[in-house]
Amino acid sequence: MTKIKKIINDPKNVVAELLDGLVQAYHGKVKKLKGVNALVKTNLPEGKVGLLIGGGSGHEPLFHGFIGDNMADGAACGNIFAAPTPDVILEATKALNQGNGVLYLYNNYAGDNMNFDIAAEMAADEGIVTKTVRIYDDVASAPPEQKEERRGIAGDVFIIKISGGVAATIRDLDEVVRVTEKARDNTRSMGVALSAGSLPETGEPTFELPEDEIEIGMGLHGEAGVSRGKMLPANQLVEDMMGRLLADLPLNRGNEVCLLINNLGSTTMMELLIVNSKINVILKAKGIKVYDTAMGSFCTSQEMAGFSISLTKLDDELKTYYDMPADSFGFKKV
Repeated sequence: MTKIKKIINDPKNVVAELLDGLVQAYHGKVKKLKGVNALVKTNLPEGKVGLLIGGGSGHEPLFHGFIGDNMADGAACGNIFAAPTPDVILEATKALNQGNGVLYLYNNYAGDNMNFDIAAEMAADEGIVTKTVRIYDDVASAPPEQKEERRGIAGDVFIIKISGGVAATIRDLDEVVRVTEKARDNTRSMGVALSAGSLPETGEPTFELPEDEIEIGMGLHGEAGVSRGKMLPANQLVEDMMGRLLADLPLNRGNEVCLLINNLGSTTMMELLIVNSKINVILKAKGIKVYDTAMGSFCTSQEMAGFSISLTKLDDELKTYYDMPADSFGFKKV
């Protein structure tokens, strides 16, 4: 098996070095906590509800690239493709606690669920109130009646954006949870993989896929999708993916959505724009308006080739928080 080239130093230092580079890119707005792989804002208003996101490294800019104004307040960072440990989450929680509690917002994977739950218990022992919202937007990973078993993928970008807006506005943890869950419950995603990413420590692909095949619905770490077959023209591929998304997300003529087209790692902007063209044809035919479009690298898996489509159904309340200006490394909105 051919090893994939990476521009790194010692593979064991990848996470520490990428976090250092990220802190430098934030130009003083974000700092790394001493002794743990967690990043937090340097300035937090007194009384603010804290918004802590987190997950495995290697998916940049997710999660630690989404700290900023009207975005997350901090991120707990795991090793490559691994959940952050409870002690990292706890230290980040303590740093973000301004007296009105902290919301944990993260993708629905077993390791993250376990470690954030343990950290919540540890935080409670220290008198800090936390609440949890797990993101499960990937329609390929379980049927609608088992939606809470689904994985979280790139739809978390819009959910973090909306949650960050409400957490910056309202000093009531339960209300922040309510709006965040509303955004989560109105978001769906579907991805397709053309080739694998690789682990920095080994340089070896995380899964195998024949040169002439693709897998619709494959997860970020090579989890099984819904169908594997020969490579398809872009329009045919988008029709398949959008058909699955629209069958799962209740939308009516006149509804508005935010559209995210996410590069999983090595897909070109040319390809994403071709995908966007077909998506808009499909949505216009159904009378669904695209309120805003985000396109680029948001939730990646190293050099995996492929893309994902995310739709968030909006109402006036969700628009209010989505429209708030955002300034983070990985997502900006003016």
